[in-house]
Amino acid sequence: MTQTHSERTAAKSAFANKTVGNPAGDKVFSASALIAGVIILAVLAFVAAYLVVESLPALFAGEGELTGGKSNFFEYVWPLMGGTLIASTIALLLATPVAVGVALFISHFAPARFAAPIGYVIDLLAAIPSVVYGAWGMAVLGPAVVPIYQWLENNAGFLPFFKDASATGRTLLTASVVLAVMILPIITSMCREIFVQTPKLHEEAALALGATRWEMIRMAVLPFARSGIVSAIMLGLGRALGETMAVTLVLSPGLFTWNIIGAGNQTIPSEIALNFPEAFGMRANELIAAGLILFIITLVVNMIARWIVSRHKEFSGAN
Repeated sequence: MTQTHSERTAAKSAFANKTVGNPAGDKVFSASALIAGVIILAVLAFVAAYLVVESLPALFAGEGELTGGKSNFFEYVWPLMGGTLIASTIALLLATPVAVGVALFISHFAPARFAAPIGYVIDLLAAIPSVVYGAWGMAVLGPAVVPIYQWLENNAGFLPFFKDASATGRTLLTASVVLAVMILPIITSMCREIFVQTPKLHEEAALALGATRWEMIRMAVLPFARSGIVSAIMLGLGRALGETMAVTLVLSPGLFTWNIIGAGNQTIPSEIALNFPEAFGMRANELIAAGLILFIITLVVNMIARWIVSRHKEFSGAN
């Protein structure tokens, strides 16, 4: 039977009323989301305020008041910043190509019966405690790479990075390898989830035009996932910058040098973990000020990541 105009209008009105959500529920959800956001910002503000207030005595300390007779705080923190940034950068350079490659293999190359188990194994790596990674790096990886370090010293010792190889393997490069293994599952998991969200029409269009599998990935998958890859890399970098126990167990603390296969070097998290339990007075202020520097570095890294992501947030099949 043909519906009249009034009947069709009534049906549309009834359907619209059904699709409109519960106004009270919407208000509760909106208020809950707002409260959660405010709480996060408040906690961040309190942490930042605590770090700033407790750091002021160290930041404005006079000559001779700091540990080791340093003339100012930045003379103390620069070597720690150097070790932190070098270790994190090397870890990122080692982990990123492997992570992106594994994610592409799981999402576009591996058979379905193998892709899921491989993904589970990668995810399980993120669940291993950092102290286990540190113990593995100190007891297993360190001694195993000593011959490699000796070879580097013999063949590339003219470079400042490869002088006086450590006999124990507890070096900045070893710590960087451990950090790379730790951030590998984070970057891989995020990249894999982004790769599988690539519009199938874009992939099929590229293949229909005669592109090979790799050309399709290069023209369709990677441009679509560009911002997500950057986000994954920055998340891994944040984990590497803040890692404490693994680096503390692997490194043999000492003065900062550019030599990554020799003894020495230290990072900010490791310095805080080693010294804060017994610290008091100005020494505690120094370590809190070092934590403030790490907080600022992490904040800057995340701001840069958000800027990069915002530049590439729009994707078109033509780019």
